[in-house]
Formats: sequence, C-alpha cells, structure tokens
Amino acid sequence: MSERNTWIRSLHDLGLAAWFGGSLMGAVGLNGAAKDEGGSEKAGARISSSGWAKWTPVNMAAIGAHLFGGGGLLVVNAHRVANQQGVAASTTAKTVVTAAALAATAYARVLGKKVELASSSDPEDIEKAEQHPIDMDRTRRQLACVQWVVPALTGTLVVLNALHGEQQRPTEQLPGMWERARSATHFM
Repeated sequence: MSERNTWIRSLHDLGLAAWFGGSLMGAVGLNGAAKDEGGSEKAGARISSSGWAKWTPVNMAAIGAHLFGGGGLLVVNAHRVANQQGVAASTTAKTVVTAAALAATAYARVLGKKVELASSSDPEDIEKAEQHPIDMDRTRRQLACVQWVVPALTGTLVVLNALHGEQQRPTEQLPGMWERARSATHFM
C-alpha cells in the first residue's frame, strides 16, 4: 500500500519543526529576553530585530524544505488524496493553513524590518526610516500579534500532519478507499 519516502518526509517534517520551533522560541524567548535586557524600548527592539534578522535565512531554508517535502509527499500520495475518503479534505486544510502561515511569516518580516530600521542606530537605516516613517507603537503591537499567529498556524500544521500519518495506516487506507469508491457509485 505504501512505500518509503523517508527523504521527502524528513524534509517536510524537519522544515516544519524548525519553522514552528523557531517562531515559538522567537516569540517567547527572543522577544522576552530583548524586553527584559534591552534597557529601553528602542534598545529592546534593536536586540529583538537583530535576532530575528539572523534567524530569517534559516527560517527561509526551513520553509523551503517543508514546502519541497510537502510537494513531494503530495506527488507520491496523489492516489490516496484522490481515492481515500477524508484525505483530500485534510490535504486541502493543510494547504490553506500553510498559505496562511506563509502570509503571516512574510507579514511578520515586513513589520520586523520596519521596526529594525526605526530602532537602528546606523545612519543609513535612520535615513531610510525617516523616508518611510511609521507609528512605532502600532507597528510593534501588530508585530507582536503576528509573531504569535505564526506558531499557532504552524502548530496547526503539526496536528494536521499527525492526522495525515494516522490516515496512512493500512487499517485506515482500505476502509477509506472502499468508502470513497462506494460513495462514488451512489452518485452515478
């Protein structure tokens, strides 16, 4: 019924683990430490922005691995998506949540970059920030909110991934495919 897809599954799962774990650690640990140790709001924002900027390339690689692995799993499991009852629905849910997590991650980076520029002591950054002034309090509140949305969405992906694992058990596949075939004949 199923063959091994260890490499693709590993990319998918490790990418998601890093995306979820990094976003949660950043929201809790990095932002909390920057607030506690920054001394001022501006210094805290600078510390937090620096940490998030250093994490961005790793996060992008993790997201890329997750998406590549997810695409590969979709290809190798296309027959299950098409024929096993419930798999198409959970795959659709995963796709929608992934898109939302991607959008939230991108929006967090845009807001984070604005805070980074506005709190920088670098003359070039200060000049850029002055060309595009922001309401720093409002932007920080939005950023704090969206930085919690990302782990909430990626955590949801972990749960949906667990559901997909359960659906792949042989005891789930045969009845699911049988029920799908039976349902299809009722509509004919």
